[in-house]
Amino acid sequence: MRHPQDRPEHDYQPDIAPDKQTDVIVAGHICLDLIPDMGQAGLAALAEPGALVHVGGAVLSTGGTVANSGLALHRLGVAVKLMGKVGDDAFGRLIMEALGKHSPRMADGMIVSGGEQSSYSIVISPSGSDRIFLHCPGTNDTFKADDVSEESLDGAKLLHFGYPPLMKEMYENDGRELEKLLAKAKAKGLTVSLDMSRPDPDSPSGKVDWRSILKRILPYVDLYLPSWEETVFMLGSDRSGSGANGGAQASVSAHDLASISGQLVEMGAAVVGIKLGEEGLYVRTTGDADRMSRIGAAMPSTIADWRERELLAPCFETTVVGTTGAGDCTIAGFLCGLLHGLPLEETMTAAVAVGACSVETLDATSGIVPWTSVVRRIEKGWRRRAPGLPLEGWTPGTDGVAWIGPYDKSRTNPV
Repeated sequence: MRHPQDRPEHDYQPDIAPDKQTDVIVAGHICLDLIPDMGQAGLAALAEPGALVHVGGAVLSTGGTVANSGLALHRLGVAVKLMGKVGDDAFGRLIMEALGKHSPRMADGMIVSGGEQSSYSIVISPSGSDRIFLHCPGTNDTFKADDVSEESLDGAKLLHFGYPPLMKEMYENDGRELEKLLAKAKAKGLTVSLDMSRPDPDSPSGKVDWRSILKRILPYVDLYLPSWEETVFMLGSDRSGSGANGGAQASVSAHDLASISGQLVEMGAAVVGIKLGEEGLYVRTTGDADRMSRIGAAMPSTIADWRERELLAPCFETTVVGTTGAGDCTIAGFLCGLLHGLPLEETMTAAVAVGACSVETLDATSGIVPWTSVVRRIEKGWRRRAPGLPLEGWTPGTDGVAWIGPYDKSRTNPV
């Protein structure tokens, strides 16, 4: 096993001044990922009792929102503070060591809890199939709102929180602990970003009323950035589990996206970004000028450009090596574009570009290059994939940057 950051081709330190004030706090779920190279091994081989399945080498990497989105932002050159929780066991020490290899300051905001089991995942990515996760939540289950103190939020522009469905305290009691945390950040004037994970339908997290939780928390969420599968599960459209392996995404339509994103905006989110895997990133924003004005310290410099929009940014063409953490890195690109004051279309382009960089390596973040390198690659004419979704009623944007939906304010005849 080796750490992905040991690769010399990705061994660089972002140009961030040591005394630079934190711009983004990334808090929530963190774990240790063991990612074996499955080669050509398929699901059938893994399901055979007593089988010995030959695999290649393995990558030992940090995983979860805190590591994936946080380290991606760091590699892009954003001053970031990580706030996750680990145990004082061997896995916890490996996580802290891995974070420290990126920068000594990366572990400064982490919590080490004595006597607790650190979280870990075994990530199985068979040839021709979506990933399978064997996951132990560990210390993530004991993470509480008070673990993010008001003092720790001082000076930051944005709080990104991720994976509450894998954190027991965050989803129990109708999400009141999660609400408390997000409300605290909004009261301090921060922009709040939230990512989800798809619960196991048979787990306690899979049986809670996520629609009720979303109604409670989304008024505090400026940027809601889940995947399609997570979204349809939480809104009750698919509780069967079929979406875990692409069933839900395979049936997505532009009408479905508009309907579901509209519900999420009505619940209180200012910006809804739905990750669609190889189909790219869909974004729907509120038309409420007052809600947009309350986005907080990371408010877009072109706020009028962000209001009442419906866009789809197709993915860039690339060679896919692994998809672990690609959604988290897509979010990192989105947040980085926002912090750089880009218009919405360019922010979405940055998001899918960073996501594409991520899938070019087996682990989540070692493919992420500095922000200037991402921009340069786009400007050199990095080719986009053609949209695979039926986009009846949509129009292509300038130079194929983003497709424009019927609910976009720029349309002369909106729905």
